Amino acid sequence: MIDDLYSREILRRTTQLQHVGHLERFDGFADRTAKLCGSHIHVEVTMDGEVLTGFAQTVEACALGQAAAAILSQQVIGATRDEVVAARDAMRAMFKGADFAFPERFTDFAILQSVKDFPARHASTLLALEATVEAMEQVAR
Repeated sequence: MIDDLYSREILRRTTQLQHVGHLERFDGFADRTAKLCGSHIHVEVTMDGEVLTGFAQTVEACALGQAAAAILSQQVIGATRDEVVAARDAMRAMFKGADFAFPERFTDFAILQSVKDFPARHASTLLALEATVEAMEQVAR
């Protein structure tokens, strides 16, 4: 059962984090921590209207949090606020066993479908998306 959770593909993604560190200047930021395991992510963003133009993250997370952050980091530059929110909402739906559809640029999040059966891991897997949405919403305020 645990092998299903930590598939080879998920573990491979943990090594593919991009945009690690800090931006020289940012419009919004967010920190999120998963209470159960202590995984933590800090995200900084720059925006041009509704489009994310800059992204940086520091990730201290479990393999699932790292994999999700890596997937996000590979496609987030150029994403709209609506696409990131839709990706977060699709992941939430996926974990609940409901119908879901990731925006095209974020379809790789589907590799995390095995997390659905491990509710204690949902929060850590959602960290990157939750923090990015929060940082983008700061800019809109």
